[in-house]
Amino acid sequence: MQRKKTPIIELDGQTGEGGGQLVRIACALAAVATQPVRIINVRGNRGDGPRGGGLKSQHVTAIDYLAKATGADVDGLSIGSRTLEFRPQLRPSSLAGGRNIKIAADSPAASTMLIFQALFPFLLFAGNDKNEPITLDISGGTNVSFSLSYEYLDQVLLPALQDGFGVQVERKLLARGWSLGRQQRGRVQFKFKPLKPGEALTPREGYAFAREGPVPVVEDVERIDVSMIVPGHMLDLMRDALVGDLDQLFPEVDVEFKVEEDSGAESRIYVLLVAHAGNVRWGRDVLTSRSKKPASRKGGSGGAQTAISLCATLSRKLVKELYEEISTGGVVDEHLQDQLVVFQALAEGRTSFPRGDAKDGLEFKMERLDIAGNGNGTMRKEKADKPFGDGSMHTTTARWVTAQVLPAGVAWYNKGAICEGVGMRMEKEA
Repeated sequence: MQRKKTPIIELDGQTGEGGGQLVRIACALAAVATQPVRIINVRGNRGDGPRGGGLKSQHVTAIDYLAKATGADVDGLSIGSRTLEFRPQLRPSSLAGGRNIKIAADSPAASTMLIFQALFPFLLFAGNDKNEPITLDISGGTNVSFSLSYEYLDQVLLPALQDGFGVQVERKLLARGWSLGRQQRGRVQFKFKPLKPGEALTPREGYAFAREGPVPVVEDVERIDVSMIVPGHMLDLMRDALVGDLDQLFPEVDVEFKVEEDSGAESRIYVLLVAHAGNVRWGRDVLTSRSKKPASRKGGSGGAQTAISLCATLSRKLVKELYEEISTGGVVDEHLQDQLVVFQALAEGRTSFPRGDAKDGLEFKMERLDIAGNGNGTMRKEKADKPFGDGSMHTTTARWVTAQVLPAGVAWYNKGAICEGVGMRMEKEA
């Protein structure tokens, strides 16, 4: 008997954020739900500048794996393609191709972290009766412009998935890869146990609202972790600058230097700050280069900064941004909020990871009632015909994509503050 053909869903890649995130989420959800999708105007908001439009190496690499793993029919899977059709045939539980997965991006500058983000939702639902783990080995860039770093994924995103949904992922940085300066290929390895057949992704109580009162504020910060991968001669300078600036805005807060590493080149400077308040984390980072342009002879301006002034500038900016992020109010930072959207949509029940202007205790109590299912009178369902809700453009676009690709199950309420997930489960293959 021939299986009923599922109608294809078409997305305009210029919608909202209009970049690679839309492509990654759409294909990840399509692979999980065995839902055909067509994306037109791929990365249409990236124009014809340095970042360009169309598919990039990291997108082609990730979608190529998903296509093979799901037996998908694919059209337009090539670098620069502006239209993509992805029609998966097999559920994650069939997982064609084995459980020890090795992926190498064509370009060493392709982000391993973004490839991981595109594949992980699919692989999370690829459990079998033997409860066998999956090992995923990806080579490419680990510190890449316009992408989360390995350090951010290791210290912010994966801990949030563990605290919020009980998802445990072992990870190891085997080699660091950069997009800045001379390209250098890196390698990262992940190991995790997928959900068992019939098991749903289940939120853990208490994570989104970690405290009984309002969300944590600056005064609640207990510790700040620092990771810095900078030229060797800048390590002491950067450390001193950060210690001084952090003491100004976060007095009496413990500062722990988790990573201090020589980047090996003036073109490679990366610093991450992660603030902790209970199980809530906020991250802020910078990836940049030191200019080699000589200073102007007239007054010495307009050229390369000295190492001291560069460290001072970066430190001051980063510490200020972290302070402002926490002061915004919420239990996630700007980037973590949009990265959790796909898991909210796939999970069972209601989740909330608010970020925005600090709310008073009453507002949060009402949202807790909504999460618990006791306050339906205040639940306002959002229309999903365009990006919606509070948060960054990445967050509002991510919500829109989930509502398009999973239209029968996912629902968002109260300006996107609350998600009713589809409770995705993989039944055993017949």
